[in-house]
Amino acid sequence: MNTTTTLIAPHGGKLIDCYLNERDRPQTLAHAQTLPRLLLSPRNLADLECLATGVYSPLNGFVDQTEYYSILNEMRLTNGLAWSIPITLQIPESAASQYQLDREIALVHPHGDILAVMTVTSKFKPDRDLEAQKVYLTTDEAHPGVKAMKAEGEVYLGGAIFLIQDVPYSDFASYRLTPMATRTEFTRRQWLNVVAFQTRNPIHRAHEYITKIAMEIVDGLFINPLVGQTKSDDIPANVRMQCYQTLIKNYYPQDRTVLGVFPAAMRYAGPREAILHAIARQNYGCTHFIVGRDHAGVGDYYGTYDAQHIFEQFTPNELTIQPIKFEHAFYCRRTAGMATAKTSPSTPEERIHLSGTKVRTMLRNGQTPPAEFTRPEIAEILVTAMSQNR
Repeated sequence: MNTTTTLIAPHGGKLIDCYLNERDRPQTLAHAQTLPRLLLSPRNLADLECLATGVYSPLNGFVDQTEYYSILNEMRLTNGLAWSIPITLQIPESAASQYQLDREIALVHPHGDILAVMTVTSKFKPDRDLEAQKVYLTTDEAHPGVKAMKAEGEVYLGGAIFLIQDVPYSDFASYRLTPMATRTEFTRRQWLNVVAFQTRNPIHRAHEYITKIAMEIVDGLFINPLVGQTKSDDIPANVRMQCYQTLIKNYYPQDRTVLGVFPAAMRYAGPREAILHAIARQNYGCTHFIVGRDHAGVGDYYGTYDAQHIFEQFTPNELTIQPIKFEHAFYCRRTAGMATAKTSPSTPEERIHLSGTKVRTMLRNGQTPPAEFTRPEIAEILVTAMSQNR
């Protein structure tokens, strides 16, 4: 255990905090009542929370036109910092006249509460097919990320945001840890080196295997499942959280594991999203980030290890957090344990390959995932949840 508690610096050197202080909130809220209102989508809400709490440091708002094109074309901000996906606020062209340059607007929760104020410093209409090709490597609207981006609106607004009140949630309250909170917790535990694991699926045996290998070289593990908007056929977040809690309780050392949710929406942008996910985990205070097979992928849009190769395009000065790259893990019948091609002499016929897609298919077909795939307690949770949703 390390005795020093100097954590890795946030991306860009400073953790962003867009919350208004308590003194200014009442006056700003009263002023916001007089402003043009912009109703936020689920993806907007997720991005607003990530911006306000510093998950997306060094961004302090939705990107302007200059930063947007710098990110698309260079995968960097105009100051040279690594950044892979533009965080945008999109509106329908039919509504664009309501929001004027250099004017303030109120950002509103679908329930009607004003959450933040933003000064519109940029307003533009980009080529969204270009954005799709650059970010998602396809313009195919069957791709869930492209489809979601196209649904958000043709006109983009940029500007710094000031949060008046928290984005309200009724779920996972004790697990909604901000970067400031995780950094405080890692310091309390005297963790200097922390590895983060991103997932949008229940943790199966292959995940457990690679996270525990990573734990051998660091002080602690931060399991940070994404709970923002995902595809309709992904396992619901509340079911996944039951799985994570049960698995950690029974199969991970309690003093070396922290569970906290990642509020971002899933973009399914493969390699570029792997970079964004890594940056976010650096802001949480993590020094290492697990990148496995087809990170943030969907369908056949990306190569199996493209999300690992993209890290080679950045120097340590541009991206401080270190990726830990794993090959596809499997259950090896010959050795009766988890392995990869690097550690197992088995033939392909002796390997049981595991994936979130396979478990979803099995559950839809009423099958219980085998012990080689997932722990029995997790299989029970998943089977029960699927039977209740039929």
